[in-house]
Amino acid sequence: WDAMIDMYEKYGYYKDDIKSITLKGIEGLAKIQEILDTLRSNPPKEIGGYKVLSARDYKKDTIVDMATGETKPTGLPSSNVLYYDLEDDAWLCVRPSGTEPKVKFYFGVKGTSLEDADEKSAALGKEVLAMIDSML
Repeated sequence: WDAMIDMYEKYGYYKDDIKSITLKGIEGLAKIQEILDTLRSNPPKEIGGYKVLSARDYKKDTIVDMATGETKPTGLPSSNVLYYDLEDDAWLCVRPSGTEPKVKFYFGVKGTSLEDADEKSAALGKEVLAMIDSML
């Protein structure tokens, strides 16, 4: 435990989490694709109070620097996945489930303590769901 706390103190208190939205039926699958298409064509500039630094689109094989517009390839296989590098070592990844009628949101934050990381993670998760809810 002490060694783990020492690592947290040295590198930061990182916390990852996942949220998902279930959208059943043909309409749900279309809505999931619409969410991804909207995020793909209009990458957010800010997510949950975090500035978006870069937007990766694994389907298009691109990484776009949001400040300069510079684009480079991901170098990875094509996949219907979007990934946003956020300021303060936070991140968000969006993808449809391969087996269920869901769109999944994986995200991570860095805190100054376990409590801070928990609070930041809960706040980001809430903001991500609110952002998607506004698209529904």
